Amino acid sequence: MKKTHPALIIFLFFLGWVFMYADRNILSPVMGSIGEEWNLDKAQLGLMSTVFFAAYAAMQIPTGFLADRFGRVKILVAGYLLFGVATYLSGIAATFGMFLLMRALTGLGEGTYYGTQYAISSNTTPKKYRGLVSAIINSGMAFGISLGFIMASHFTYTLNHGWQFSFYIFAIPTVIIAILIGIFVRDNNHTPKNNEAEQPQEKPNVKLLFTKNHIFVYIIIFCSLYGFFGMLTWLPYYLQTVREIEGSQTGIIASLVPWASIPGAILFGYLSDKIKSKKPLIVFLGIAGALFQFVIPYTQNYSLMIVGLVMYGLLGKLALDPVLISYMADITPASMYSRVYGFFNFSGMLSSVFAPYITGYFADLTGSLEFGFYLSGGLLIIGSVLFLFTDKHANNSNDSVKIDYLPKEGKTV
Repeated sequence: MKKTHPALIIFLFFLGWVFMYADRNILSPVMGSIGEEWNLDKAQLGLMSTVFFAAYAAMQIPTGFLADRFGRVKILVAGYLLFGVATYLSGIAATFGMFLLMRALTGLGEGTYYGTQYAISSNTTPKKYRGLVSAIINSGMAFGISLGFIMASHFTYTLNHGWQFSFYIFAIPTVIIAILIGIFVRDNNHTPKNNEAEQPQEKPNVKLLFTKNHIFVYIIIFCSLYGFFGMLTWLPYYLQTVREIEGSQTGIIASLVPWASIPGAILFGYLSDKIKSKKPLIVFLGIAGALFQFVIPYTQNYSLMIVGLVMYGLLGKLALDPVLISYMADITPASMYSRVYGFFNFSGMLSSVFAPYITGYFADLTGSLEFGFYLSGGLLIIGSVLFLFTDKHANNSNDSVKIDYLPKEGKTV
C-alpha cells in the first residue's frame, strides 16, 4: 500500500477541524434568533450546545475501541459523514425537540474524529515535530471558529437569510472533506483487529492510561475546555445583550479569540518541542488563560475587553492544546494513542456538557452572564495548580514510559 505523504494528512486534518468548529459556532451568533422563534429561556439556549457536547463526549472512549477493531480511517470517515448529514438536518428541524435530536446526532458524528485523527497524525509525525504539527492541525479550529461566527452573523443578520441557511451551506463542504479523507488518508502504522488470529499476542496494560500524570492532564484539559466552550457558546450573545454590540458585528469581535490563537498555538507548540520539561509551560498557559477570562467581564472599558479577548486567544485553550497533546504522546505507548486521546478528549468534553447549560442557568438565576466567566477562570487556576504535582520523569520522553504488558493466556511474564 502506498504510503500517505505526511503533509497531505496534516492538510486534510486541518480542514477537518475547520469544518468541525465552523459547525459548532454557526449556532452561537444566532442563539437569540432561535430563542425568539421557539420562545426559549437562557437555560434552554444553553441546552442546545449541551446535548451536542454530551453526545460528542459519549463517543470519545468507544471510538478508540472501534478504531482498534475496524480501523481508524473507517471510523473517522463514517462519523464525519454522519456529522455532515446531521448538520443539514439541523437546518430543516421544525421543532425545538427535533433540533436537539439533530444536534445530538451531529455530536455523535463529530465524536469519532479527535482520537482517531491525533492517533494517525502522532504515528505519522516524528517525535521532534509533534508539538508543531499538532499546533498546525489545531489551527484549523481557529479558522473554523472564525468562519462559523462570521458567516452565521453575515448570512443571518446582514443578508437576512434566516438562521437555518448556515446549516445548509456548511453541510456541503463537510461531506466533501469526509470523502477526501477516505480517499487519501491511510493509517500505515495501524492494522485493525479483524479476527483473533490477527491480534497481537501481547497488549499494553490499560492502567497506563491512568498514571498520576495522565490523571492530572485529564483534570487540566477539563478545566481548560470548560471555559473555552462556555465562552464559545455565550460570547456572541454576551456581546449583543450585555455590551450592546450589533449582531452583525459580534461574529467579527468574537473571532478575535481564534485568530489570536493561531500564532500562539504555533509558537508554544514549537517551544514545547524544544524545551526539556513541558510542565512550566503548561502551568503558565493555564494560569494566563484564566486571568484573561477574568479580564473580559470585569473591565467596563471596550478597548480593554478587546485586549482580554486577544490575550485569551493567544495564551488560552488553543495554545495549551498542542502542548498537552505532545505531552500525552510522550508519556503513552504508541500502540495506545487512539485510546489515550479518546480519554483525553472525553475528559475535556465532559466540561462542555456542563458549561453551556450551567452558564445559562446562572444567567437566569442572577440576571448576569459574567458569573460564567469567573467560574471558568477559577476552574482553570485549580487545574493548573494541580498539574504542578505531576512527576518530572515523564515530561519529555516516550522512552521513559514503562510499558507493562499483560501476559498471554497460559503464559507467564
